[in-house]
Amino acid sequence: MNNMERVHFGSKIGAVLAAAGSAVGLGNIWRFPYETGAHGGAAFILIYLVCVVALGIPVMIAEFSIGRHAKASTGSSFNVLAPGTPWKWVGYLGVLTGFLIFGYYTVVAGWTLEYVIEAGCNDFAGKTPEQFVAAFRSFSADPVRPLAWLFVFMLMTHYVIVKGVQKGIERFSKVLMPVLFILLIVLAVCAMMLPGSTVGLRFLFHPDFEKIDGAALLSAMGQTFFSLSLGMGCLSTYASYFSKETKLLKTAVGVGFIDTLVAILAGMIIFPAAISVGIRPDAGPSLIFITLPNVFQQAFSGAPVVAYFFSLLFYVLLALAALTSTISLHEVSTAFLFEQFHFTRRRAASLVTGFSLVIGMLASLSLGVLKTYTLFDKGVFDMLDYLTAKIMLPFGGLLVSLFVGWYWDRNISYDEVTNGGIIRKGVFNAYMFVIKYVAPLGIIFIFVNGLGLI
Repeated sequence: MNNMERVHFGSKIGAVLAAAGSAVGLGNIWRFPYETGAHGGAAFILIYLVCVVALGIPVMIAEFSIGRHAKASTGSSFNVLAPGTPWKWVGYLGVLTGFLIFGYYTVVAGWTLEYVIEAGCNDFAGKTPEQFVAAFRSFSADPVRPLAWLFVFMLMTHYVIVKGVQKGIERFSKVLMPVLFILLIVLAVCAMMLPGSTVGLRFLFHPDFEKIDGAALLSAMGQTFFSLSLGMGCLSTYASYFSKETKLLKTAVGVGFIDTLVAILAGMIIFPAAISVGIRPDAGPSLIFITLPNVFQQAFSGAPVVAYFFSLLFYVLLALAALTSTISLHEVSTAFLFEQFHFTRRRAASLVTGFSLVIGMLASLSLGVLKTYTLFDKGVFDMLDYLTAKIMLPFGGLLVSLFVGWYWDRNISYDEVTNGGIIRKGVFNAYMFVIKYVAPLGIIFIFVNGLGLI
């Protein structure tokens, strides 16, 4: 496929929703409320918003400009823009990162399907907190059930990818994202009707600046980076399907707004529900699958039907959020194989799904029967999470910033970012300052913090 034949998203809203779907995932609904609860509520949100504007959106624009100008996936784009140079490894790193994340991310995504079924069968009713803990530990260590849901989730993702860019990714994004927003709003309204919900909302929106320190600042930058899917090749690959008329700055702002809105709405669900029964929403990894089922049962103890529908809708929401992310992660590797080795789209997708399934199986089993097999005291699941989230993502984002800020032709970058000069040059100059200086330093801080050196 040459650049002239490259398929595009069929509409501007389709491009925005697809990119937003890539960014919106489990991190918005679990990690953001958890980080907010641990770092001063609204004070953390304010810092996070500054990081989105000063760090996240500029790096996103950089990834968009690379993908669209090259008209190629992340794995091929640096070969197009800087042929014969070591920069090609930045693209390969993005493909590998997205591939590894997809492999273990679908393990957790599969768990959401298990909990959709449990919620739908009303299995949460009458359980004690201890029973929720025991049920989750038993399920996650089971050698069969998690693998079955992993396989189902990968097949769902595979189906969308095989359908292609317009009939698959764009069409499903146009459906999944509005449904996700409707579920978020319904759940937020239900949560705010709980007794004592105002305490939770006050905690969410009242800043506690005493909890703001260096760790909170670094956590806000890290949340920005991971929440917006920066550095994993998704946004650059999606941007290769943007038309020349797509305004990169406007699209990046739209994606950042949607991603942040989803995170805040998730906080409006979790904080009132948890605090209304005396539980603080900073329970870490156990929050979604142990604490919240118990919270929902306690919060709506006087209305079991409401508790049933609240639980069911919440886990459907989680599954949809996970699916929008796995679609973009799968597309990174599929597009690379499709372009680089000239496979058919179906064959490329099948290879990605097959190899990812092997990684996912090892990651899932490492939480159970393979738990004793470790490297640096980490099982396969924990090692993949650490390697990608704390090393590969920040490093990839840093290299993208350096490429656009210091290597790439400034005139080409100007043409892409301003859509041929329709945006004021002062805006572009501010963007370039951030990409050259602010973003690299910020990402280095994230990287160092992720390695535990700060």
